[in-house]
Amino acid sequence: MVKSKHNFDEPENRSLAEVHETVEMPTRGVWWRRWFAVTGPAIMAAVGYMDPGNWATDIAAGSRYNYTLIWVLLMSNLMAILLQSLSARLGIVARRDLAQASHEEYPPAVNIPLYVLAEIAITATDLAEVLGSAIALQLLFGLPLIYGVLLTALDTLLLLFLSHLGIRKLEAVVFALVGTIGAAFMIEIFLSQPDWQGIAQGFVPSLPDAAALYIAVGMLGATVMPHNLYLHSSLVQTRKIKRDHRSLKDAIRWNTIDSVVALNLAFLVNAAILVMAASVFYRHGLFAVAEIQDAYHLLEPLLGASIAPFAFAIALLASGQSSTITGTLAGQIVMEGYLNLRIRPWLRRLITRMLAIIPAILVISYFGEGSTGQLLVLSQVVLSLQLPFAIIPLVHFVSDRRRMHEFVIPRWMQALAWGVATVIIALNANLVRDEIARAAARAGDRAWQITLAAIPILLAIGGLLIYVTFRPWLAKKVPALFAPVRPTDVHSMKITHDEGIPQLAPYRRMAVALDFGGGEERLLAEALRIAGGERAQVFLLHVVESPVARALGREAADHEMQRDWDRLEALAGMMRRENMETDWRLGAGDAVSELARMINELDVDVVILGAHGHYGISDLVHGSTVSGLRHRIHANVLVIPLNV
Repeated sequence: MVKSKHNFDEPENRSLAEVHETVEMPTRGVWWRRWFAVTGPAIMAAVGYMDPGNWATDIAAGSRYNYTLIWVLLMSNLMAILLQSLSARLGIVARRDLAQASHEEYPPAVNIPLYVLAEIAITATDLAEVLGSAIALQLLFGLPLIYGVLLTALDTLLLLFLSHLGIRKLEAVVFALVGTIGAAFMIEIFLSQPDWQGIAQGFVPSLPDAAALYIAVGMLGATVMPHNLYLHSSLVQTRKIKRDHRSLKDAIRWNTIDSVVALNLAFLVNAAILVMAASVFYRHGLFAVAEIQDAYHLLEPLLGASIAPFAFAIALLASGQSSTITGTLAGQIVMEGYLNLRIRPWLRRLITRMLAIIPAILVISYFGEGSTGQLLVLSQVVLSLQLPFAIIPLVHFVSDRRRMHEFVIPRWMQALAWGVATVIIALNANLVRDEIARAAARAGDRAWQITLAAIPILLAIGGLLIYVTFRPWLAKKVPALFAPVRPTDVHSMKITHDEGIPQLAPYRRMAVALDFGGGEERLLAEALRIAGGERAQVFLLHVVESPVARALGREAADHEMQRDWDRLEALAGMMRRENMETDWRLGAGDAVSELARMINELDVDVVILGAHGHYGISDLVHGSTVSGLRHRIHANVLVIPLNV
């Protein structure tokens, strides 16, 4: 049996721990108040369904095929409603996001590739956000595209500020941005005067030619986005839901309604983009409009209204910024769930943004600014190719009675979900085959190189997909080879009382980290309280972080080091007067690195640190010693809040 070594029920390991269960759910009152308390996660997920990547695929579809491919948007939206409701159900009932559930279910040899694929999908999403925001800045202010791409790295500061306002404030910002997008496209539809009969005919499924498949799969990838499945399963856990049957049932119902409403709004936005492209560009014989910039510049002369391109650019900027927020959260969820690796959200965002900025700059520099539309469509196709690796585990999890108990999805819904997965896999298989054939045809005599490079990649991906698909079923047939993994659930753990609680040795060697920012006496008092007997020993630690100390290390002898030397000696004297054996160490340079070195050298049992409650920009300035230190030492850590 493969077991998770991480307990996701521990407060610090819960999905998005900083906002977990921070929103109260009323159990009584009028229906609209209860719905309002639920509303938020679905609209946050729906933002990804109207990001700049959708714009490129929808504009390409509308300008080239008129209203013919609008049925693809409807089909994708219905798939999205089903999958997002299943994602919400997993988070509500199992109290796991999709990444955490995968971490518990699969061995590391499978989880690592799944994590890598999820990161690729998030990078592809972020690429669309980078290009969309950069294009909007260029259209509004004339900023060169490369400069706009580089400027998007500053989004991390915006997110750092928003993340400290709480999840409801963050949801309100997203609501405002989505409202901006909707209002802008109401203006576009009013001005373009579409053919409503042609729109109705577009809901009849058809593919005019082979190239339409590529765009259709891109539209599918832009609509049903894998990172949103991870996101939604986590965001529903920000609501504090009682664990009784009725409360869980109500939460599932309200979240399903919320998903239907939010995703239908996203469908209307996507449909509006396609309808605008068809009504404006296709109607005037402009069948090759695939670049967002071209669409912007053509709107005013074709519609005769200067507000049309302005509304278009404002909506594009709002789309890029709202998608940035949800993409950040999805990246955090995937990393923490699969790897249990927790780093600062702004640093996580910066890493993801760099992975998107680098290819964007390379493509723009080499192929020119006219290549952004093709790059956006390609990013959405990459998303679609990754979809099965998120969908199949999700369907397995919500179909597992061990995990979902009485809230396991019924047989008819399982059949529908597997049908959706089958359609997506079939479309992707056709797309991969066609694209390899096109690449081989363009390569001419070197076609064998394309085939040789593609075969091992396809075999690896195909093998992983087969394993993820059939593992749960094979586990029932051949338990010796595929032992089922039980989800870690503290409510189902069997506790034996025969052995009692193990007796641990008292603390003998303690370290107290001091920053001389106030509250030193409080930390020393805690050390005295937990001292384990007469043989206990305390070490007082401090690190000088002055410029001289950072440059020269422990060889520095400036005024600040001498002053801290005297402080440590005075505090050690106070402890000795309390009959506590006390020594001290003074380090120089980076606080986290020096403290970790001293603590490990002293081989202490427990470290006592103070927390001053820094947040926002202050946390960037002062750093986070507690978070950085606990991953580098082997001792227990006791954190004392000094601001209460």
